[in-house]
Amino acid sequence: MASRSFLPDTDAALLAWSLNLSNLITATPTTYGLVAGDATAYSALHTSYASALAACDPGQRSKSLVATKNAARAALKNSARLLAKRVEGTASVTDAQKIELGLNVRDKPSPIPAPSNPPALDIVSVTGRTVRVRLHDAADASRRGKPAGVAGATVFSYVGAAAPTDPAAWKFEGNTTRTTIDVVFPDTVAAGAVAWITAFWRNERDLSGPACAPISTNLQFGVPMAA
Repeated sequence: MASRSFLPDTDAALLAWSLNLSNLITATPTTYGLVAGDATAYSALHTSYASALAACDPGQRSKSLVATKNAARAALKNSARLLAKRVEGTASVTDAQKIELGLNVRDKPSPIPAPSNPPALDIVSVTGRTVRVRLHDAADASRRGKPAGVAGATVFSYVGAAAPTDPAAWKFEGNTTRTTIDVVFPDTVAAGAVAWITAFWRNERDLSGPACAPISTNLQFGVPMAA
């Protein structure tokens, strides 16, 4: 969607807006990333527009006077747009200064923080070497889906008597946007082995939150076992 122009639509409003701009950049041009020559050139365009607009008095209005005014208006607006780009491109110019000049201030998107809480992780069932787990909001037991600001989760597994404390020992199982997933262990894992699973939330910028406490189960052969 195109942004709204900072230039007023009516001649009277444009003249007042232009006078404010001209006065400010003439007083301290470098404050806005400009030089004195920029202010002088713009002041001349403003004076030409003001004179041409004044000549278009309803009692004296003519096609030639309107054409002169329109040409001066177009030149003024073109120069104002170029100056605005210069101001926008100057990092030291603050939003308050841009507003003072009558320019638009672009909305800055709020940063999306990383998830602050770990997910809650439940084992739904174990079928052979497939463990079905469900992730949900640990801070709200009534919420079945992901917490606000969470795009998905990253899941890890480990097979052994105790969950490792070294993050490098965990096996990456993948990223998911679903809250119910199947973790499939290879055939080389013995029946009855202890399988551990942990996970952490991720946001849309792929920033991750803390991992949840690992949960464990024993792998089975073929027959579903409810958690």
